[in-house]
Amino acid sequence: MAADPRHNSRRLYEGPDRAVARSMMKAIGETDESLARPQIGIAHCWIGTMPCNWNHRELAALVAQGVREAGGTPLEVNTVAINDAITTGTEGMKTSLVSREVIADSVELVARGHMFDGIVTISGCDKTIPAMAMVLGRLNIPGTMLYGGSIASGRCTQEGGLFSGRTLTVQDVYEAVGAYTAGRITEAELRDVEDHACPGAGACGGQFTANTMATAYQMLGISPMGTNDIPAGHADKAAAALACGRLAVDLVRQGLTPRAIVTRESFENAIAGVMATGGSSNAVLHLLATAWEFGIPLDLDDFDRISRRTPIIADMRPSGRYTAPEMHAAGGMAVVGKRLMEAGLLHPEARTVTGLSLGDEIARASEPAGQTVIRPVTDPFKSEGGLVVLRGNLAPGGAVMKVSGQTKRLHRGPAKVFEREEDAFAAIRDGRIVPNDVMVLRNEGPRGGPGMREMQLVTGALQGSGLGEHVALMTDGRFSGATRGFVIGHVVPEAFEGGPIAAIRDGDTVTIDVDARRLDVALSDDEIARRRAGRPAPRPAYTRGVLGKYARLVADASRGAVTDWDSGPV
Repeated sequence: MAADPRHNSRRLYEGPDRAVARSMMKAIGETDESLARPQIGIAHCWIGTMPCNWNHRELAALVAQGVREAGGTPLEVNTVAINDAITTGTEGMKTSLVSREVIADSVELVARGHMFDGIVTISGCDKTIPAMAMVLGRLNIPGTMLYGGSIASGRCTQEGGLFSGRTLTVQDVYEAVGAYTAGRITEAELRDVEDHACPGAGACGGQFTANTMATAYQMLGISPMGTNDIPAGHADKAAAALACGRLAVDLVRQGLTPRAIVTRESFENAIAGVMATGGSSNAVLHLLATAWEFGIPLDLDDFDRISRRTPIIADMRPSGRYTAPEMHAAGGMAVVGKRLMEAGLLHPEARTVTGLSLGDEIARASEPAGQTVIRPVTDPFKSEGGLVVLRGNLAPGGAVMKVSGQTKRLHRGPAKVFEREEDAFAAIRDGRIVPNDVMVLRNEGPRGGPGMREMQLVTGALQGSGLGEHVALMTDGRFSGATRGFVIGHVVPEAFEGGPIAAIRDGDTVTIDVDARRLDVALSDDEIARRRAGRPAPRPAYTRGVLGKYARLVADASRGAVTDWDSGPV
């Protein structure tokens, strides 16, 4: 039986009893003819508070043009966004992960309420990308996701400084702050980095969280291969947006829904892409949440298993040399996928939104001669992937560590405990952190924060001060995709829920053993239990409003920090 391209909107706009609905839509320019076409939502996150989503209005207009050309009617939806880089190190950062749920919820509400037949979601800053993917799984109406693209890189104008000659990204601004605090650069050098690291529209330019997730969702199959690789300012972005609009109408006519495309094998492909590019630790959190919305089982052990077999083959910032626009110029994610497929590390038969298999999409990859961004699997940067999952008496529910830029495999040292990120940053600034320390930042988890802040201000300060290779850091919060160093996040259970991390005291010996996948404190189980029992019940930081609501609903990091876990799988 042929699919009905108006399977939802027909009920909203057809028949004499729907005259009120048609009349309201005619007030904003719609006609009987336009209302009789498939109604395609275009959901984006334009907002005047950041560069990451600055091109979304322009892209939405191009997607709408593609929808009209293909015989559909576009309906634009604008939702919110929070910028991690701008809010980091402040109370405002607690809203970032929360926004992932708010974005997905708001788009879902409009799509259900106005009964869209299909949808194109446009994403940019970090949390908008998983949110716009998660809602595809929730709604399960034909659709695709388009990423707004990476920002271009910048250059300092002064010569001879610590940061001169670098291809600048926002990562360098964080590290310049640490370098200035440590007296390694002047205020003028700091300002030079600040003024030139972010030269225009687009999301942060390394294989940080935004580009990690954008490339992962191409491997998942819900974004056409190559479209998300195109930088925000590149001339080809307009054609990609037009094509996504046309594709959405075609998907509606086929009746091809996201859950008919995405399988467990699709998620394994996405994870392999993250590991091969040295991607962000936030990918664990976001892919777990996306799998939940698609009704597909996925857990922490899947990430560690795939990481063990997947080499890092892309030389990407923050640990490598190249930015996202440079990876695009080298052939992009299709070349990475081609390498992995040739090594038998992908499921090439997995479907994609274009109707082709992932293997067919990858086979069309065009690779410039002599490119140095992406290596062969036989000559990788590292033999295993960029993320590992640790367990132990400090993280019985798991913790995530990014190792893409690390050669050190073991760290043992005394704990220095902080209840807030701001206090940890002050300790670095004041010279109270020394080599071999293990910084413990707790009460920053999904519930305890709430919102699981990223500790980028602290890790940037460690790198900038020269301590990055000598100090370990662990937290029940998260890390920016721009983070490098010996750092562990997503510790489960979190301190607020009485996890063992709440029992650590200054001076306790903490051991991080990457090869053994262990995170332990030198305390007996009885001593940990005694300390936890004597700990006063924590008071929530927020009890009302969106943050209070989030803290009451959110699941732990090993479950993707979703807010409807108790409802059970779809």
